[in-house]
Amino acid sequence: MKNINFKSEGLNLVGNLFYPANYKEGETYPAIISVGSWTTVKEQMAGLYAEKFAEQGFITLAFDFRNYGGSEGEPRFWENPTMKVEDIKNAVTYLQSLPEVDSNKIGAFAVCAGSMYTLMAASEDDRIKAVVTAASWLHDDEAVKLFYGGEEGVNSKLDAARKAKDNFAKNGVVEYIETISTTNTSAAMYGEYDYYLNPARGGVKEWSNDKFAVMSWENWLTLNPMPYAKQLQAPTLMIHSNGCVLPQYTKNFFEEIGTSDKELIWLETALDSPMQQFNFYDQDEEVSLAIENGTKWFNEKL
Repeated sequence: MKNINFKSEGLNLVGNLFYPANYKEGETYPAIISVGSWTTVKEQMAGLYAEKFAEQGFITLAFDFRNYGGSEGEPRFWENPTMKVEDIKNAVTYLQSLPEVDSNKIGAFAVCAGSMYTLMAASEDDRIKAVVTAASWLHDDEAVKLFYGGEEGVNSKLDAARKAKDNFAKNGVVEYIETISTTNTSAAMYGEYDYYLNPARGGVKEWSNDKFAVMSWENWLTLNPMPYAKQLQAPTLMIHSNGCVLPQYTKNFFEEIGTSDKELIWLETALDSPMQQFNFYDQDEEVSLAIENGTKWFNEKL
């Protein structure tokens, strides 16, 4: 693995580039961009999957999106889907600039909310030749009401976000709330979510558990990736279950994908939603399943 950086709309983004064990200088390899969930950094699920796909013979890239981790971008901890989609496209540009990467064989893997950004990017950028998602988080304006306090709760967050954006524009002040909390219902994520709370899992020092820019709510809650499905022509594999989040939305998106070169793997599980979602972040059984099926898909489609 080596540390790298590349430009995205003038900002310097940092990443980790992983190489297969059998890498030989002078040869070219297929490449995969690995994308984690919202608010996360490369040292979490994106890096884990990047390392494991590299073990399967791919050059892989996990990077910090703008506003996060070691990458540039202000305000910090601003979850902006539009910008993240552009960052993924610019990651493709970076990979294509590497002599060791076969520029016609670049795919993308994503877990959870990263699936939204990756599927949107692939629908707009035909340089992404294949996509695999695991435990995809896909929402629309009705789905967000289920998680964020109904219509009243969503409207309250939208109002707070617009006021925060105005405050930033006028005074340069960024308003933050906790990223995760077991006691504060106003946190971006409220609940006993061990992955984010456990330093041995996703609660790593590179990630911020206490800073989520309030202005993010508008960009997040108004995002609707569902219309992008019809535009998507890249061969797409989706892995999901009833134990993951919003299962019907993954089924709906899959049905609308614009290519017939697609597959939906639906797992049997005794876990209630959304508990298996978190297993796909770092647990051996789910991660191994995603790597095995993803490797087969990328080998066939890239």
